[in-house]
Amino acid sequence: MTTKEFYIDCDGIRLHSKLDRPDDSVKGPLCILIHGFTGHMEEDHIIAAQKAMNDCGISVLRAEMYGHGGSDGDFRDHTLYKWVTNALAVVDYAKKLDFVTDLYLCGHSQGGLLTMLIGGMRRDDFKALLPLSPAWMIPEGARIGDLLGMPFDPLHIPEQLVAEDLVLSGDYIRVAQTIHVEDEIARYDGPVFIVHGDDDEAVPYSYGVKAQELYADATLVTIHGDDHCYTRHMDEMADAIRSFFSK
Repeated sequence: MTTKEFYIDCDGIRLHSKLDRPDDSVKGPLCILIHGFTGHMEEDHIIAAQKAMNDCGISVLRAEMYGHGGSDGDFRDHTLYKWVTNALAVVDYAKKLDFVTDLYLCGHSQGGLLTMLIGGMRRDDFKALLPLSPAWMIPEGARIGDLLGMPFDPLHIPEQLVAEDLVLSGDYIRVAQTIHVEDEIARYDGPVFIVHGDDDEAVPYSYGVKAQELYADATLVTIHGDDHCYTRHMDEMADAIRSFFSK
């Protein structure tokens, strides 16, 4: 097992990244793994997913998006457009690695939303997508005027959105309003493996169900009684990932 830490350049923005390889002497598949809103690559559920993939012989490229973890940018200024641009740069980096035979994409929460978007945009690049608790209700919430439990006028967007200790630029809302995830769902016809807790307090479980229904080839694994970050049954989430790659 080897781990390399480095930065991936995205138009001058440094994206903090780590590459975990179970065996660096052979070629094989790689999965890009992306954290969620307010998250980073060292969260327990991200590490659990990474280790589950490594157990199956899958190399994992963890990357932190704009304004998160050790990457450049301020959290308040991040938008889904910036994350999309970041993720495309990470995909380009991964495709240039000479050991990669097949490429997968996995993300949690807002990273799961990103997985769904990038999967449609780069449909020919991925053997499968693995959205974990995918927060693809964000654009819908931006359009109706309700994000992070904070109501606002969607036609007159505030300069910032404040929720407890979080502050977001109004540009986050403006960008999210323009995104229609269903368009990218329709573009991707490869296997999709969704893992979602049915007691998720942040992303309603119904969005996992709806995603399964809309994708051409999707499996939904329900973690019964579990929350957004799988803190109650993290082993079940990891086992689900292992079962997918073992097949």
